[in-house]
Amino acid sequence: MFQKLVMQDRILEVIDISEKQESKVRPSGLNTVNLLKVASSALGYGPQMAMQLAERLYTQGFISYPRTESTAYPSSFDFRGTLSALANNPVWGDYVERLLAEGYAKPRSGTDAGDHPPITPMRSATEDMLGKDAWRLYSYVCQHFLGTVSPDCKYIRTKVKFSMGAEFFHCVGQHVTVQGFTYIMPWLAINEKKIPQFTKEEKIEVSKVELHEGNTVPPEYLSESELITLMEKNGIGTDASIPVHINNICERNYVQVQAGRKLAPTTLGITLIRGYQCIDPDLCLPDIRSFIEQQITLVAKGQADHSGVVQHVLQQFRQKYSYFVKQIENMDALFEAQFSPLSNSGRVLSKCGKCLRYMKYISMQPSRLYCSTCEDVYNLPQRGTLKLYKELTCPLDNFELLIFSMAGPEGKSFPLCPFCYNNPPFEGIDTLYGTTTTGSFGKLGKGAGMPCFLCPHPACRHSMIAQGVCACPECNGTLVLDPVSAPKWRLYCNMCNCLVSLPQGAHRIATTQEQCPECGSKIIEIDFNKKTTPLDDGATLHTGCILCDELLHSLIEVKHGKSFFKRLGGRGRGRGAGRGAFKGRGWGTGKGVDPKMSFRDF
Repeated sequence: MFQKLVMQDRILEVIDISEKQESKVRPSGLNTVNLLKVASSALGYGPQMAMQLAERLYTQGFISYPRTESTAYPSSFDFRGTLSALANNPVWGDYVERLLAEGYAKPRSGTDAGDHPPITPMRSATEDMLGKDAWRLYSYVCQHFLGTVSPDCKYIRTKVKFSMGAEFFHCVGQHVTVQGFTYIMPWLAINEKKIPQFTKEEKIEVSKVELHEGNTVPPEYLSESELITLMEKNGIGTDASIPVHINNICERNYVQVQAGRKLAPTTLGITLIRGYQCIDPDLCLPDIRSFIEQQITLVAKGQADHSGVVQHVLQQFRQKYSYFVKQIENMDALFEAQFSPLSNSGRVLSKCGKCLRYMKYISMQPSRLYCSTCEDVYNLPQRGTLKLYKELTCPLDNFELLIFSMAGPEGKSFPLCPFCYNNPPFEGIDTLYGTTTTGSFGKLGKGAGMPCFLCPHPACRHSMIAQGVCACPECNGTLVLDPVSAPKWRLYCNMCNCLVSLPQGAHRIATTQEQCPECGSKIIEIDFNKKTTPLDDGATLHTGCILCDELLHSLIEVKHGKSFFKRLGGRGRGRGAGRGAFKGRGWGTGKGVDPKMSFRDF
């Protein structure tokens, strides 16, 4: 539409012409980090190799000390003497002599870290003296130094504005008037853009109007230069240790260096980070390293006690290590699913609530779900059968629910959400209900947390709040309706092995939202079979309390089934007792002890 509106006019009118002199400032002194970035992005040298070449040039007396964070020269620095030492160089000697004759510029003020002056050439050299690799690095050091004492680059920027068909257009031209430091550092030169001469109110006939289409592309892998920038920004490492860190992740095959010095993470590296994120995200964030660097700086300034900082950091890492060891099974499961043939086995079962793609069910012991997109492993109950539960989803995390059934005629069945089962969303589930956290025969399984029969979610129709009927007669647990037990309907206890048979052969049995006024139990609704209904006049629908309703109470039978897990110490939880004892994430009162010992609150 806009293209057609413009094409109808076909006359472009010049409405404004502006010219402005601008300048591109010369660089400040060269420090180690900037040297490493240029060596990687422009010269193709990795940080480790760049530092080895720089140290060799330093020991041979060609450049100053290469490990420095400062970009500001001291006031006593002898610029004329340094320039004179380079005047006889066959490559840039003429430019140096011109600087000495016409006067060199004072370098820009930079950062003085109080360690060493910026990296500077100390004496002249040639490629024959140094070799190809060292010569390229030495050349950059010399060119950078000469650039710091050269004038700024100046250019005229011309902007012409046009109008046509109620739309506005512009073009920009650039013309360099003073090359300045870009003469010796041509890769930083301004790109000249020549445009025709225009006059205001000039009218130009348009021959063609084009509409350009494009699309977004995902970001590329980080380059070494970009990684170094981010490490410096986040306080990871120092000028001396940054090359070591990058070299380590390459040697350990966490990343691979691709064309253009791009760092592509390997499957090993990605899996390792995912494992850390599952157990303790702090360990793969820059906060810890940055925190320690900040504390060391405070000690150096006398603002923090040395022994106090050391003891605190040791305590933090001791606690983190202990927590990590206790959770190491999560890392093992992730590596096993990623690197064993199991990653290619298994059958598609249910959808992941994070990526909405199907997860694979790996039936080999210990059985588990694996999402290859999110690279997450979800532990499941053991020694039973698992199937999708009518494609219903958990209201908390959108994961599809599963039904787990224990073997045998009296084996119990219960729904579960894979994510809630591994990451209980309500605080205190393990202490309130006594769930197990280790897997063995007769228990819920490896990494057990919260099946639906333990969930206190008030609105979910699969939770204990919705499906719980009454207090268990054998313990302090809750009798919960087995959702898939038809036609042999039954209740089971979410704490012990108590099993209650309901009227057999009923078409439907469901819980209601009403409670018995006498005992507080949940009222249930039963739709009897017409042929076997115990109701008068052939009626089939009946509601009542299984404890207080004489008819229902006469039709139930209490017996034992297979236990879900062994009773642990402490009291269980009966129906209607202690409402409000559950707290969702973030609802806690008072500050508890963080088992991961995060550095953020120090």
